[in-house]
Amino acid sequence: MRWQDLPLGARPAGRWALAARWIVADLPSGRHLVEDGEVVIEGDRVIHAGAPFDGPVAQRFDLGQVLIAPGFVDLDALADLDTTVLGMDNHPGWRKGRVWPHDYPGLEMYSPDQLAFQKRFAFAQLLLNGITSALPVASLFYRAWGETVDEFDAAAVAADELGLRVWLGPAYRSGGMVLDSEGAMHPVFDEARGMAELDAAAAFAARLQGGAGGLISGMFAPDRVETCTEALLRRTMDLARDLDMPVRLHMAQGEMERATVARLHGTTAPAWLDGMGLLSDRLIAPHATVASDDDIARYAQHGVTVAHCPLVSARHGSALRSFSDLRARGIRIGMGTDTAPPDMVLNMATGLMINRIVTGQGDAASAAQFFDAATLAGADALKRPDLGRLGPGSKADIAIFDMADARIAPRIDPVQTLIYGATGRVTRATIVDGRLSMRDGQVAGIDMDAARAQAQAQFDDLVAQYPQRSFGHPPVAQIFPPAYPPLPERQP
Repeated sequence: MRWQDLPLGARPAGRWALAARWIVADLPSGRHLVEDGEVVIEGDRVIHAGAPFDGPVAQRFDLGQVLIAPGFVDLDALADLDTTVLGMDNHPGWRKGRVWPHDYPGLEMYSPDQLAFQKRFAFAQLLLNGITSALPVASLFYRAWGETVDEFDAAAVAADELGLRVWLGPAYRSGGMVLDSEGAMHPVFDEARGMAELDAAAAFAARLQGGAGGLISGMFAPDRVETCTEALLRRTMDLARDLDMPVRLHMAQGEMERATVARLHGTTAPAWLDGMGLLSDRLIAPHATVASDDDIARYAQHGVTVAHCPLVSARHGSALRSFSDLRARGIRIGMGTDTAPPDMVLNMATGLMINRIVTGQGDAASAAQFFDAATLAGADALKRPDLGRLGPGSKADIAIFDMADARIAPRIDPVQTLIYGATGRVTRATIVDGRLSMRDGQVAGIDMDAARAQAQAQFDDLVAQYPQRSFGHPPVAQIFPPAYPPLPERQP
């Protein structure tokens, strides 16, 4: 059988081999770049990665000038039709629907079917970019309050059908920011609602743990730290400990959060959690772009993982200060995408460049260090030594990159070429749990052309609803003006 004839969404029968010009292999001696090597897969596991395999195989596929590598682990994976892109040139955010006005009733801007599609489409985008393990995240700005169990049941089905390894848990919160009639922001809280959503999320996570043959795991996803109360966070950490699941909590990520937490608790978010004894190595904290030196020291002391999402941060004018400094202080740094496109390669490139700018050092960090953050560190944060690696005994979660793409010539070292000169668009195939989930832009379980059109129509419908949830209720053309003024209509 030819490589192009392998059915999407299935494991090839028997033991099968992939030959490639380069392989990133994880062996007892460490991580190595193997030239003209092979990866051999049996069931859901890699049984060999390295030199050409001399044992029997049912099928062998020579993929030529490609880089075969561990699939990426995305600790803050976009599972949304990203609304943050609406704010890149439209400021301030509180006037553009990012904060509820006092007279907004709090509505679901998507139907249940649209919420289910949103995640299916986003999961496909992750696979297109070589992401094999994902902790989904979506905006709550356009939600009635938190996420629902029903939409996450649909997300579990989508992950199984498309072939993506996921940690799932509906986002919940006890509060949110509201603009008064003068445009001043105030937090409002509904503790009972938040606790009820937490209980529903915990029941969901326990029920789905290990589902879809092990593709689905549970997690806890309290929303941004300024929307959480002490009681909600304490119960979250207790449940996560009892169920042995990770917790992802966005904090130390922005000025609005820093000001709100200081007003509510008189300190920073990391210091507040530390004072409650809630920092631990099961906590994943995206961004850390406004973390103080003391905050970073607390992360290091308690083993907190930072999910570094450089592209979304840079789009809004902030940066981690810095990747190199956090690594030097012993903090585990994994990678996240958290924006559209969910391009991990572009995030690594952006992160590397920003790191060198903020440190003022042209040699700060390396392509290999960012590649390790996107694979090894993310897997270690999830306590999964069988992920983020490509070696005997690892899960067969693999990304394959086209290193013969004419747009990245001339080629140097393939890992450096990938990060310095490419984007995720050179991802040619993604294998998850031994299943061929994506090949040449086609994803198992979804018609990408039809889905692209549906996603655009759904997003356009969302944008059309923004006047009702924007301060002062201006028209869409005023909320999101075009980059250039449209050509005036010709007068008759």
